[in-house]
Amino acid sequence: MGRIIPLEADVAIAPQLGEADFAHVAALGFRSIVAIRPDGEAADQLPHEKAAQAAERLGLAFRYHPVTGAKVSEHDSVEIFSRLIDELPGPVLFYCGTGTRCTVLWSQAAAPRLGAEAVLTAARAAGFELDFLRDSLIARSDWAGAIPAPASALTLAAPAR
Repeated sequence: MGRIIPLEADVAIAPQLGEADFAHVAALGFRSIVAIRPDGEAADQLPHEKAAQAAERLGLAFRYHPVTGAKVSEHDSVEIFSRLIDELPGPVLFYCGTGTRCTVLWSQAAAPRLGAEAVLTAARAAGFELDFLRDSLIARSDWAGAIPAPASALTLAAPAR
């Protein structure tokens, strides 16, 4: 099994997992696994159906969110990744071919919460140089700060009488 790399509390990434790796992941305390790599990218790759079965046998939540390299920065791919972080029981392990795709997705999903520089620093510490995404991460951070709070979160004053 490849190295499991933590990116933030309750979120880690790894390269391609084999069926036998799921027991190790569960023993480390992970509660959820997400396969990012589309089936069929490599001949020796574990298909997501078998990965789901391995996870289920161990009581792990499993999701399949296939993202090709060309779609790694698309809004929908990043939004789904972000929802998976929020909705799955943590800690969550995301895996793909080498871990790079997961790290790129995580950086974009995490930038609104953590800020661009913190994300770049965490990625660099994990061995991934993502400076080519700096402007995009800054934009995501700035954009997130410009979104008003949902109406349900606002405290409305009673009308004056």
